[in-house]
Amino acid sequence: MSVSSPIFKKLFLFILIMAIILPGFSVLSATTTQQEREQLEVELSQLEELISQYEKDISKTESEKKTLQNEIYILKQKIKMLNTQISQSNAMIKDLGYQIEDTESSIEQTSLKIDDSKLKLSNILQQIYEKDRKSLLEIFLGEAEISDFFEDLTALEALDTKSKELLREIKDLKVSLEGQKISLDDEKGELETLVKSKTYQKQQSETVQKEKDSYLELTEAEYQKQLETKKAAEEKAAQIRARIFELIGIPEAPTFGEALEIAKYVESITGIRPAFLLAVLTQESNIGKNVGQCYIKNTTTGSGVVISTGKSISNVMSPNRDVPAFLEITTALGRDPYYTPVSCPMSYGWGGAMGPAQFIPSTWKLYRDRVKKITGRTADPWFIKDAFLAAALYLTDYGAAKKDYNSEFNAALSYFAGPSWSKSSYKSVYKRDYGYPVMKIAEGYEADIAELEGTQ
Repeated sequence: MSVSSPIFKKLFLFILIMAIILPGFSVLSATTTQQEREQLEVELSQLEELISQYEKDISKTESEKKTLQNEIYILKQKIKMLNTQISQSNAMIKDLGYQIEDTESSIEQTSLKIDDSKLKLSNILQQIYEKDRKSLLEIFLGEAEISDFFEDLTALEALDTKSKELLREIKDLKVSLEGQKISLDDEKGELETLVKSKTYQKQQSETVQKEKDSYLELTEAEYQKQLETKKAAEEKAAQIRARIFELIGIPEAPTFGEALEIAKYVESITGIRPAFLLAVLTQESNIGKNVGQCYIKNTTTGSGVVISTGKSISNVMSPNRDVPAFLEITTALGRDPYYTPVSCPMSYGWGGAMGPAQFIPSTWKLYRDRVKKITGRTADPWFIKDAFLAAALYLTDYGAAKKDYNSEFNAALSYFAGPSWSKSSYKSVYKRDYGYPVMKIAEGYEADIAELEGTQ
């Protein structure tokens, strides 16, 4: 085809136009992505401030709710106590009423006895009076023996004396009964006044309880509303984080600069120092470049093969602790469990660690939901961003967010050998082979980051 032909000229023109336009598209796309990411990061920051305020409000409302519940409980106990006291007082008032009735009856009977005794005494006095008025002649004529007269008179005088004593005793009894009745009436009156007071207190307490119940209901509604608002903000924040992660666009085996970009973003979520996180991941997998040299082949024994040689090897994965979890994880992600690389065993313990962060399957299951909550999608231990995030969450759980040497050192060893590493007979080996190297790498990375940022 001649260079002067119309077709060639059209093709050349098309190539020239594409050469001019496509770079523009590339720059525009990158600029738009960067702008979107910056806008999202501003929005995320604002949301996180709101979530922090929501948490304070929720904490305050929760405190108010607990205070109200406690006050209502105290009021209920007080009302219960007042009810008991009122019941006891009413029972005592009822008993006193019976006692007063009995006393009044006794007073009435005593009054009758007094009247009867007075009548009898009056008769005796009348007889003595009549005896005294008889003349000597009447005595001689009326009595067979004169001694009989004097005996009757003596008997009447003795009876008079006895009747007077009895009458005095009966009067004393009546006075005592009347005093007892007054005392019982007073006691009953005091109890009735007490019951009125307790009843008033009970009514007041019930009124206050109703007010507290009403306020608690409103507080609970506000509390639930705050929880819903906070949940909505957290869901929105998770969506934004997931989008920012997408916009980062890092390959599976990133360069140091790309890995640093992920680490910085992860720091904004977890507080883990980027240089320290990168050091841990360097020690684990050379930041995703070596995710394992073995395959598991026997899920019953946990044995497998070395990928490069095909040589059989035992202890690739703990059959009881990790194999079931590994099969579950790989099935969910559509991976072939028998051709998915995992770490080979060291001279001690088991292998079976997965992905750039080298999580063993059973531990990954503890973190995948937390990763999903942040990213908004199914967590994958072989995906570099998920690996960074999960590793940082683990290190945060074991104190590395404090960012001092001892906290990071202990967190690194917990990451490598579990939180009980210090009780192991291999602890000196762990420090030598993992702890000190990680901290040394982190020191170097910190200097590299400072230099890199200084040139930007």
